Amino acid sequence: MDAAHSPVDADPTVGDPSSYCATPAARPLPAAAVRTTVGGTDSAGLAEDAGLADCVYCGKPTEYPAAQRGVTLCPVCEWQEDQRGACSG
Repeated sequence: MDAAHSPVDADPTVGDPSSYCATPAARPLPAAAVRTTVGGTDSAGLAEDAGLADCVYCGKPTEYPAAQRGVTLCPVCEWQEDQRGACSG
């Protein structure tokens, strides 16, 4: 095959950026990822500064805002709770 009639030339969508899936728009980071350290405050201080809810089991900050309704759990306790529910049969 010569370069003028390659299979790529036969398909008009090859190499056309509009033929690919659109890149999803950037999502804002969760509040837990945007923490700032102020004078070496501990994790409880960070939860108050960032307006984050505390975990109802261990008291560590969660990734949910303080105004979140319902039971708020940190990622570790949430995973453990899911494991308990999965094994309860």
